[in-house]
Amino acid sequence: MGAFTRRDIEDLRAQVEAFADERDWAQFHTPRNLLLAVMSEVGEAAEIVRWQGDADPAIPAAQREDWDDELADVLILLLRLADRSGTDISAALERKLAKAGRKYPVEGFRGSNRKYDQT
Repeated sequence: MGAFTRRDIEDLRAQVEAFADERDWAQFHTPRNLLLAVMSEVGEAAEIVRWQGDADPAIPAAQREDWDDELADVLILLLRLADRSGTDISAALERKLAKAGRKYPVEGFRGSNRKYDQT
């Protein structure tokens, strides 16, 4: 896909790790705790758009910074969760995109929202 590089993801992962290590947070960053934190942050993002429907813009201008912060929180926690659970997130992302590409080839799925096993 080329939109990201392994180095980009690794740099982000290392920054998140350093941030947590400087604060001695590893003791709190169990996979369970991090997963629950991810879910909580996704919930906070959902609060912003809960009653928006198909409004345009999808994210209310007055809440754009809050939205961006929540998405950043989700990414930070996902990177930490992958790291603390022993997942090479760069490799997992590359592998998953390759799988999705095989399940959803462009020729059969461009502009379609159907699932791969639906005809």
